Parts: sequence; structure tokens; C-alpha cells
Amino acid sequence: MTNTIFPLLAPLARDGGESLIDQIVRAVAARIDDKLLRSGARMPSIRAFAAAHGVSAFTVVASYDKLVAKGYVESRRGAGFFVRERSPLNTGERSGPAAAAADPREHEAKPLDVVWLIRNMFRQAPLQKVPGSGVLPVEWLDGPLIANALRSITRQSANALLNYGAPQGFLPLRQQLQLKLAEFEIEAAPEQIVTTVGVTQALDLVAREFTRPGDTIFVDDPAWFLMFGSFAALGAKVIGIARLADGPDIAQLARLAAIHKPKLYVINSVLHNPTSTSLSAAKAFQVLRLAEEHGFTIVEDDIYCDLHPGSAVQPATRLAALDQLQRVIYLGGFSKSLAANLRVGFIATSPEWAQRLCDRKMLATLTTSDIGERVVYKILSEGLYRKHVDRVRGKLDAVRAKTVRQMERVGLKVDVAPPAGMFVWVDAGRNTNVLAERAMGEGLLLAPGSLFSPSQLPSHRMRLNVATMQEPDAWAFLERELAK
Repeated sequence: MTNTIFPLLAPLARDGGESLIDQIVRAVAARIDDKLLRSGARMPSIRAFAAAHGVSAFTVVASYDKLVAKGYVESRRGAGFFVRERSPLNTGERSGPAAAAADPREHEAKPLDVVWLIRNMFRQAPLQKVPGSGVLPVEWLDGPLIANALRSITRQSANALLNYGAPQGFLPLRQQLQLKLAEFEIEAAPEQIVTTVGVTQALDLVAREFTRPGDTIFVDDPAWFLMFGSFAALGAKVIGIARLADGPDIAQLARLAAIHKPKLYVINSVLHNPTSTSLSAAKAFQVLRLAEEHGFTIVEDDIYCDLHPGSAVQPATRLAALDQLQRVIYLGGFSKSLAANLRVGFIATSPEWAQRLCDRKMLATLTTSDIGERVVYKILSEGLYRKHVDRVRGKLDAVRAKTVRQMERVGLKVDVAPPAGMFVWVDAGRNTNVLAERAMGEGLLLAPGSLFSPSQLPSHRMRLNVATMQEPDAWAFLERELAK
């Protein structure tokens, strides 16, 4: 049996921190784990591999040796290298009749879950061909802006960086966030703000504080996938509320709230992930009315707020602005607009709830590191952030319309062409789990629609990022697959 991995490996990074050998080992091992290289498949010869990837024969030999040592590959004298037969003991796979029965169709029917997407996203670090990514390309961001801010704070007081941060967060940053929220007509004093390690930790803290095992949490359907597993791990029942172009399906929300009596409803009001739609004022009032009637708390995740041009250009209704943090807990952060590695988020809520969440944060992590918080404060307080996000929005505006047209040309259906943001929610007309698996075989990361629903059922939908869809290989793959 012969095989080749030439199409399966993404281009090797020559200027990254990871050696060429480690990149090759990681990429080949990942494809064997994901069954894209089958047991018994013959590896390319050392000379052929080296020529295809522009590396030395020594690099290939060292890579193959490492793969042999890790149990992925075996060397057969006089015949070359082959993918090793791996037992359930060292792979964690099922064994017995059930596994044998599942094997013949495993590649086509393999279930995809949230962990699959995250695992494969980080296998491509630094991110390369990721049309389904949830972040902006690094070349669209401003590394020198962050580096300069970091150098500045280390010069000011090195000793300040050696202690714990303040439990509630770096006070000057919270004071700056008070001004930022005021621009959205949300009144929040510094004591009402708690910093977190991104919105991910913010959601976890809120869920742990306000729910108990067996409680129900409502989410949009579709919605950001990571919270489904996180909430379920806490013992919560996660129920999706259909997301329409102007917000949730109010009739469904009212009906299910009466039945399930949820404790929380997590919602994106502005630039919803994955559709980039925004909540209308009429829907916002109806959501608040139902929250009051049925006694649930609204958690407003506004992580994409700065990618929206603002109410002067397009309507942007925030529940926290209407409610003034009485029944709404507001979440924000900077990982999507400044840098994915800058894990600085925050919670804005009532003074009482802020204290409770700060206590919960201390039980979980003591404090957050205020190095990142000081960096964000520096950028915000010197007026540099506004110019940066203006540039990012301009880049998105420059590619969005033509990218949507290209999506339609290759056979994708776009029900709602978003006027802002980075995401487009498309209909591929086929099971996007299968499409995502095939794309991964060519080094492309797609985000199938099944991951964005708490039901995790197969879907024809998927999320595409207009910023990362500028890759010719992504268009070639979609055009070829959708023509079948």
C-alpha cells in the first residue's frame, strides 16, 4: 500500500520558534491520530520528502527517527518507513467488536466536536490556513503597539511586576473601562468591574456563581461553541434559542423560559458569533421583559463590540445600556481586537455581584496577572486603541463584500450578508462535518455548523472568516468540493 503526505502538511514556518523537525513530527503525528494516514501506509522516501518540503535529508531522517521513537512510524529494512499499526492501549481508542464494526466508515462518519476544532486550531499554530478561524490574521494586528506598551510598563516599575495583581483587577484599567463603557451608555463604576483571563474565564465564573448542577442555561443557537462543554461540565442543562437576523426567536424564548425556568441566558447583542448579526431595539426590550417575567439573568457577551462601527453608522443596541446592569451582566475583552495572546477580559455588573464574582475569582486563580492588564491600560489611556480598531475595521470593510460575492460564486449560500464584523454564516448545501474533515486533509481548518449548536447535530452551515478567507487554497478547495 502506498500513500503520500505531501498535500497533508501545511507550509513549514522558517522563522518561528519551533524547529523544522518538530513541525514535521507534530504535523505527521496529528494526521495519523486523525486517521488521515492509515496504518501500513508507506511514508515518502527521505529524498522525496526533502525535495517536496524544501528541507535537508538530515531533517527528514531526524523527523522520521522521532516518529519511530513516538510509536507513529516503523522502519522496515530495505523497504522504507511505514505508518505503524497502533494498538488501543497506546492510542486511547476503543477495542472489541464495536470498534471493528465502526472502522470501515470511520473517516466519513467521524464525529466532530468542540475539542476537535480547538485541537486542530492549535496544531496549526502559528495559524496559517484557517478560513474558519475566530481571530484576525496576525498581520492585521499591531505587534509593535503591544511590544512598545510592554516595554514602557517594565521601565516604569519593574518591582510592581513581581507581586500579585489586585484581586478585582488593575485599578487604572478598571477606571479606563468605566470611560469605555460610558461611550456605550453603560454606567459602571470601577468597583463594578472585575478583570478576568478573557471572556472564557468570565463566562465560567458567572456560571459557577449563579448556577448549580441541574440548572438550565439558555444560549443562542447558533452560538460560540466553547461554552457548551464548559456549562455541561458544571452539570447545567444547556438549551439553544434560535437566533434570527435581528436577535432571538422571542416566541421560542418565552415558551421555553416558562417550561425550563433558566438561571442564565448568554447572548451576543452586537456582532453575534457566528452570524455577525446584531440585536434590534425591539428584540432587546422583549428579551428584558421576559427576563423580568421569568426571573433569569442575562449574560451579554460583547467581545466583538469594537469591530462594530458604532450607533452613528449602524444601530447597536446593548442590553446592559437599557438595563444599567440590574439584570444584565456585561462581558468584554481585547483578545479579538488586540491579540489572541493578550488574555484580558472583564465583567461589569452590580456592586454586589461584582464582589461575589471577585471572591469566586480569588478561589479559582487568586488574581489575574496584571502585566497584560497594564499593557491594555497603556494602549487605551494613550488613545492608541481607537486608531488601531479603526484600521482593523477599515481592512474588514475592504474585503467583506467581495469575499461574500466570491462565496456565492463558489456555491455557498449567504442568507444575511453582514455589514460589519469578521464572520459570515454560510450554507454549503451538504454536511459540513464531512467537508471540514476533507479540508483538514489539505491543511485547511473549517468550522462546521454542528459545533455552534448545543445539539451538536450535523449541519449544512459553517462559519467563515472574511479576514482569513484570503487564502487561494481555501477557494480552490471549496470550489472543487462544492462542484461535486
